[in-house]
Amino acid sequence: MEMNLLQAIKERHSVRSYTDRPIEGRVREELQAFIEQCNKESGLRFQLVLNEPQAFAGLMAHYGKFSNVRNYIALVGGRGAGFEEKCGYFGEKVVLYAQTLGLNTCWVALTYNKGKTQFAADRGEKLHLVIAIGYGTEPGVPHRSKPREKVMQVRTAPPDWFLRGVDAALLAPTAVNQQKFLFCLDGNVVSAKAGMGFYSKIDRGIVKYHFEIGAGTENFQWTEKV
Repeated sequence: MEMNLLQAIKERHSVRSYTDRPIEGRVREELQAFIEQCNKESGLRFQLVLNEPQAFAGLMAHYGKFSNVRNYIALVGGRGAGFEEKCGYFGEKVVLYAQTLGLNTCWVALTYNKGKTQFAADRGEKLHLVIAIGYGTEPGVPHRSKPREKVMQVRTAPPDWFLRGVDAALLAPTAVNQQKFLFCLDGNVVSAKAGMGFYSKIDRGIVKYHFEIGAGTENFQWTEKV
C-alpha cells in the first residue's frame, strides 16, 4: 500500500469536472468502509453523499468552475482545537485512498452551497468543508510548488528521508495553493508549522500525512513544539 500511496500522491490532482458515471459496486463499498475506519480512528464523522447535485448547483460552484459534481464527502467534526487539523489529515487519507480506487477528487472550502449540502451533525459538531469526488472528465494538472528550501528549516544537511517527506508535502493540495507550512528538523524529531492563511490548520493536517508517506513513519517522530 505504501508504494501505491506514493504513486497516488504523484498522480492525484484537483479535478472540478465530472462524468455521469456513478460510484457503485466494489469501489463504493471499499470507499465507504475506509471512511468508516477513518471515523472510528479519528472521532470525526465524515459522510459519503452520492447522487446529490444540489450542493454544487449554485452560483458559488459555477464561480469555482465546478461541473457535474454529484458526489461529495462532508467533513463533519467537532468545533474544538485540533479538529481542523484532523479533518485535513484524515480527509487527505480518504482522498489518496480514493485515487487508488480510480476516483478523482477536489477539496472545496467555499465554492459550494452549504445550505443545500446533505449531512448530519450533532450539537458541538460542524461541517468543516467538503471533498468533491467521482470520475473526472480529465485527471487534472499538477500545481506549482515552492522550492523545498522555502518550506524547511534544518541546522545541518538533512537526511534523505526528510527530503522525501518535504517533496511529498509539496505535492499536497493546500488552500489556493498557498503552501504556507514549514517543516523543522532536530535529529529525528520533526515539527510541522502552519503559516498564517485561510484554512492553514486543515492544510497542516494534509501536509503532515503527505510527509509521513514520503519520509516513512519509522524514520522520525513528530513534536508539537515549533
